[in-house]
Amino acid sequence: MKKVLAKCYLWLLLAMLYAPLVFIAIFSFTESKVMGNWTGFSTKLYANLFTGNMNSGNGLISAVENTLIIALIAAAVSTIMGTIAAIGIYNLKGRKKQAMQFLNNIPMINPDIITGVSLFLLFVFLGVSQGYVTVVLAHITFCTPYVVLSVLPKLSQMNPNIYEAALDLGATPAQALRKVLVPELRPGMISGFILAFTMSLDDFAVTFFTRGTIGLDTLSTFIYTDARKGGLTPELRPLMTLIFLIVLILLVVINVRQEKAKKTVKSR
Repeated sequence: MKKVLAKCYLWLLLAMLYAPLVFIAIFSFTESKVMGNWTGFSTKLYANLFTGNMNSGNGLISAVENTLIIALIAAAVSTIMGTIAAIGIYNLKGRKKQAMQFLNNIPMINPDIITGVSLFLLFVFLGVSQGYVTVVLAHITFCTPYVVLSVLPKLSQMNPNIYEAALDLGATPAQALRKVLVPELRPGMISGFILAFTMSLDDFAVTFFTRGTIGLDTLSTFIYTDARKGGLTPELRPLMTLIFLIVLILLVVINVRQEKAKKTVKSR
């Protein structure tokens, strides 16, 4: 009985998580502007999405482009900064190391709205014009701690003598970092990059408070503005479906590669 109840609970939880996604995917194949109103099978919304022939015009396309560009820049910069910061924190000793790890965890625990308001007030105090640059800086700020958290475990697993051995063999610190540390830390850096990219894509509060009044929109702020007008652009349904499928495919590919890597290591 316990096993049956556990399975029922698991399937109920999965249904609650994935039912909205399946619902959106199903109604992305109909032309109805109202969610839940099926007017017949059609791929017109997908055609509109790729051709830009929609009521929102270039607004949605521009929002997607801004979202991807900001996420890529923020993830790349935060990966570099977070990796360097993780190496510095790892080499600290005692209370200094604990204090830096504690300070690194605060931005992740801190609510997004507080981070957004704080950065907004900081930019106003510094007299920085809000727009593309401030949004990118804000995203780098809250993404970097996640990269640090992803890289630190790899540093703990690494043999600390490898770096010193490279220095003893004549490598400069920069060469040892590039040819010894980076290959060892690459899995953590990739995980940190993906996590930072995802966090940037998903962010709303920080972007909303730091984008200014120049009309800059990311996907999250576009959806918020669109919803306030009294409804959502129908082309958002196929867009959400495609994003979900891309993420699903990436996860499957990553898991398959990890399983193959584990089998290769075991066979050796």
